[in-house]
Amino acid sequence: MSFFNFGKIMTVLVLVFSSIILHYKVFAGEDFSRWNDMRNIQPERYICYRSTGSIEIDGKLTDTTWEKAPWTNYFVDIEGDLKPLPHFKTRLKMLWDDYYFYIGVEMEEPHVWGNLVFHDQTSYKNNDFEIFIDPNGDNHEYYEIEINALNAVWELFLAKPYKDTYGGPFVADSSWDLHGLKTAVYVNGSLNDPRDIDHGWSIEFALLWEELAEYAHCSCPPEHGDQWRINFSRVELAHEIITAEFSGNNVKNNGYRVVKDAPANNWVWSPHGVVAMHLPEMFGYVQFSKNPAGQKYDEFKPDETIPARFVLLDIYNAQRVYLEKNKKWAKSLSELGLSFDKISHVLSQPVMHVTGDNWDAI
Repeated sequence: MSFFNFGKIMTVLVLVFSSIILHYKVFAGEDFSRWNDMRNIQPERYICYRSTGSIEIDGKLTDTTWEKAPWTNYFVDIEGDLKPLPHFKTRLKMLWDDYYFYIGVEMEEPHVWGNLVFHDQTSYKNNDFEIFIDPNGDNHEYYEIEINALNAVWELFLAKPYKDTYGGPFVADSSWDLHGLKTAVYVNGSLNDPRDIDHGWSIEFALLWEELAEYAHCSCPPEHGDQWRINFSRVELAHEIITAEFSGNNVKNNGYRVVKDAPANNWVWSPHGVVAMHLPEMFGYVQFSKNPAGQKYDEFKPDETIPARFVLLDIYNAQRVYLEKNKKWAKSLSELGLSFDKISHVLSQPVMHVTGDNWDAI
């Protein structure tokens, strides 16, 4: 494949330098020096089939059409093999029709709790489940949806990942809402009651295609065989049980308290290699099929743009490491210690241009 034949991915990578020297360290967990290890992680894959019937969004995943959809693999730690497997299981299914993209999640949890009840509160301050969707896979303009056990939803739109803000303002538009979104939570146990052991909780989502189309820059609903970059995260906070207050069968105090300064567990469908969810280049692949769920099994199509993507990302991450060490951008591949002349799919060396505070690689 010619280096310049990128097809559906971006052909130019442009970065803007501003106050990153002073603010680089705010990007905790986004360790650009680890890219060589991260690039060897195989993203998870899932083929999403069409629903064969109606889906009642009640959080239970009991509709017949769900039975025909395959489960994903169980979630792993966001750092992948660097950390042990999660101590509670998480998995999900996906389906779609002409109007909605459906996601059904199942989570083990012995103590289901939450105290955030309003729309657009910061859900990750409770145990929560999160969806990240980059429809056309350009690593920018992606959606994030968070939800807790009380069905309190927070939707965000990100024009670009945090790592590309260069120490600038918060780039997530928390005022953006995914209109027509349907969600429901089912607790298999007792919510906010520490006196017993729960089995877990499950969630159903129905995301309206016409709303996802706003920044998708691709077909919504997808065409047969289209692939979107998507990932899912479960935030599990360390908590402690405190004396709960009850009035009859009603809980006045939910009896749970987050352990201060304790690190959160981040469990994901497709691992990133570092503790940072806002790395769209590491999201998994969801391939959409027009075949009905349970009637035919499609083959997953390898992403032919991966070699070109990796060339651009190798340059991008090397520049970020170079900047941290030298307080300026490198002006050539040789300064970065990069050469692609022995890679078969690169027919000519990439060219870098540095103009003032900007640089690009093509």
